[in-house]
Amino acid sequence: MPSPPPPVDSGLDAIGNTPVVRLRNVVPADHANVYLKLESLNPTGSYKDRMARSIIEEAERRGTLKPGMTVVEATGGSTGSSLAFICSVKGYRFRVVSSNAFAVEKLRTMRALGATLEIVYSETGTITADLIPSMVRRAREIAQEDGHYLADQFHNGDALPGYETLGEELAVQFPGGIDAFCGTVGGAGMVMGVSRVLKSKWPDTRVVVLEPASSPVITEGRTGPHSVEGIGIGFVPPHLDSELYDEARGISEAEGRAMCRRLAREEGLLVGTSTGLNVVAAIALAKELGPGKTVVTVAVDTGLKYMNGNLLADS
Repeated sequence: MPSPPPPVDSGLDAIGNTPVVRLRNVVPADHANVYLKLESLNPTGSYKDRMARSIIEEAERRGTLKPGMTVVEATGGSTGSSLAFICSVKGYRFRVVSSNAFAVEKLRTMRALGATLEIVYSETGTITADLIPSMVRRAREIAQEDGHYLADQFHNGDALPGYETLGEELAVQFPGGIDAFCGTVGGAGMVMGVSRVLKSKWPDTRVVVLEPASSPVITEGRTGPHSVEGIGIGFVPPHLDSELYDEARGISEAEGRAMCRRLAREEGLLVGTSTGLNVVAAIALAKELGPGKTVVTVAVDTGLKYMNGNLLADS
């Protein structure tokens, strides 16, 4: 039995050091090995905890965020939950601009962690091309008030050091190298941060960025409505660096949702829709690379965030 980690001083120190599991039942036998890093085991159930801590602590180091100030962000919920968690531990107030298009569990989590929530209404209940930009505009308006600090996940380079820790962990967990890494992109910080580490160590690692096929902004230059929370933001994310990825692919939302149900039934893993897209793409890469190779992707968040929706209703 592995040794448990030692006690830590606060919830902040429980971020990271997540395990990796090999997917054995959803991956055909003649494919490369596919591994899933369980970022769903971070304190708020998402890899966004890494980013949120980095954004807050880098701003503290610069002195742009000081005690007594209020943090502001536009978010679909996972980033908001993570920022609310960090702010609660550190004693900052937190104001969120979100939408009814996102899971009610996420909205309730942000409130439970002390955030003040403002909703931008989506008439269709889906993530349309103008939804997130309108949320961002409203957050920027709020941030003009005295004593407010805009986290600005889509443009703030302070997000990247937090995600580089994920890449550093993978480099330790796979000392023999990683042949391919793939991940869905919202702000794109996670894939870029991981890629920066992996490609510095293994330049031939193939990095593939993913988006919903129904909103192929990166792959085709057009937008469309979709229901995959946290990704497909309606514009090319500023963090996306063409030097740090080899290919972009659009993945079917229906296939991703079906994969979430398979992961629950066949691997015992409860994950959200973006993770389903990640695994669909990872299996496709595993087929292309063949046996003996290693493909890695990430469990973005826990499926427990989506129990009130239809993602796992028919499992």
